[in-house]
Amino acid sequence: MKTGHSSAVGKIRLGVLAGVAGVSLSVCAFGEAPPPGPAYPPIVEAKVAEARRSVRTVDMAGFRKIVDDRGDRLIIDVREPEEFAAGHVPGAIHIPRGILEFRIWKYVGFPDEPNMGTPIYLYCGSGSRCSLAEKSLQDLGFTRVTAVIMRLEDWRKAGFPLVR
Repeated sequence: MKTGHSSAVGKIRLGVLAGVAGVSLSVCAFGEAPPPGPAYPPIVEAKVAEARRSVRTVDMAGFRKIVDDRGDRLIIDVREPEEFAAGHVPGAIHIPRGILEFRIWKYVGFPDEPNMGTPIYLYCGSGSRCSLAEKSLQDLGFTRVTAVIMRLEDWRKAGFPLVR
């Protein structure tokens, strides 16, 4: 095994291997700034905007009140595992958006009598994934779901609590 390869060569090899494997790597995975421009096609933004028009939302100030006095409400972080591990809202349940429809049930009373009226607050890093997730839960018949529209970075900057 050769050693002493430059950092640039390693990055190129990793990028080529990822491309061959069908994996998308962002430049920022290497500690550099991401390229300028949109992160995804306009159709994705349109889909998020459409979801937001049909879902209930709350802003950061309203969500802070929910976190402080949760009661019987579920707070669900729909981000990816590494994002959740880096810091999440106190009391949040972690269910990534990609498996939400499959994992939500144990928190609402299934297999007995699922309570489709359980108050559920979904959040992510910016409000986009949770808006799409809320739409999915509505489509399943949940009636009291709310998407939190905020940047989690703004939550942190405001000095609001995060758990690691």
